[in-house]
Amino acid sequence: MPQQHPDHPENVLAVQNLTLRFGGITAISDVSFAVARGHIQAIIGPNGAGKTSMINCINGFYRPTTGAIHFRGEARPFMRPYRAAAEGIARTFQNIALFKGMSTLDNIMTGRTLKMKRGLGWQLLRVGPAIAEEIAHRERVEEIIEFLEISHLRLHPVGTLSYGLQKRVELGRALAMEPEVLLLDEPMAGMNAGEKLEMCRFILEVSAHFGTTIVFIEHDLGVVMDLSDRIVVLDHGHKIADGTPAEVKSDQRVIEAYIGTRHGGH
Repeated sequence: MPQQHPDHPENVLAVQNLTLRFGGITAISDVSFAVARGHIQAIIGPNGAGKTSMINCINGFYRPTTGAIHFRGEARPFMRPYRAAAEGIARTFQNIALFKGMSTLDNIMTGRTLKMKRGLGWQLLRVGPAIAEEIAHRERVEEIIEFLEISHLRLHPVGTLSYGLQKRVELGRALAMEPEVLLLDEPMAGMNAGEKLEMCRFILEVSAHFGTTIVFIEHDLGVVMDLSDRIVVLDHGHKIADGTPAEVKSDQRVIEAYIGTRHGGH
């Protein structure tokens, strides 16, 4: 269970009193929560609850109005995206963001960019140390491709793959960064039942095999309850619940927020 103090050694990530405003609109209002190292944690809530805004603050796409992100015990008023990526926070997006004309292998290789030590000149020349480095990175990418069971698609342009397989390639690109924290923004949106089962399996295997801490947004409550160690619930930018799946499922505020939305509440 995550400890309440943001700098507790069990927590790899914590959000402290975070508020995000866009002009006169408050997207997130004074939200705090912690994520324990190695846990799978969900952020859920009705549409417009502030879920993606929260992910965007954690990895630096948005700068919070007030509050701080704590990563590895260090408080940061905001995180720049390139620093987040370099320091071990990777993410996938709600809408697939792949290079559709490039192969599966080459798309996942782009996740290794920050790991490459040789400069652009060496990479363009493709001689000596640059070749050795690229071979090492390609071996790592091949391991990820095998782990995700897409070896037969390694040279296929990703634009020719099914939606579910493209989501898996995007997961592979994030894993290529060897993240300590993996942020997944609706990793199962638009998938059929079979594709969802496959993605659930891979999320669990990423956690078990790599020890990666995972924070994900998902609308399918069955998936959320099955995967999560802990769940944070947002509603109109406010945190209304934070607990285990059993605790959240029985929380009256959560029930009202979801029932209100499903019956036409806004």
